[in-house]
Amino acid sequence: MSFSTQALSCLLVVFAGASVALQQILNANLRLHLGSPWWAGAVSYLVGLLAMLAVALIAPGPRLSESLASGGTSWVSWTGGLFGAIFIGIAILMVPRLGAATTLALIVVGQMIGSLAFDHFGILGVAQQSATVGRMAGAACLILGVVLIRG
Repeated sequence: MSFSTQALSCLLVVFAGASVALQQILNANLRLHLGSPWWAGAVSYLVGLLAMLAVALIAPGPRLSESLASGGTSWVSWTGGLFGAIFIGIAILMVPRLGAATTLALIVVGQMIGSLAFDHFGILGVAQQSATVGRMAGAACLILGVVLIRG
């Protein structure tokens, strides 16, 4: 991958991260308006579903019916939305209590710890990559970042 392609890829991921922060703030605001974190989460998922359906319908590649017909995946693969709902629900509840920066920093810490475990043990088909001292030090830096943000 060329340097410019890699740089653009990294910038897109940073943009995705910023959009997660914005999503949590918007969801928390919607919670206040609707009076329910659960309805705010449902609206968030509905809007996201509509956006993903629009992209899936216009993007090139196999259609859902073709993918379903090919089979070959376990039932666990179909449960990802459940964990997204846990993420959205907890974030909607915590942004008003902890603030957006602390909530998102803790989410990143959780993502990093989980990712290190998935990599280290090769869980769910992830290529095994040992949790080296350097990788664990990176996670520790994220935890230190949470402490500094909470200041």
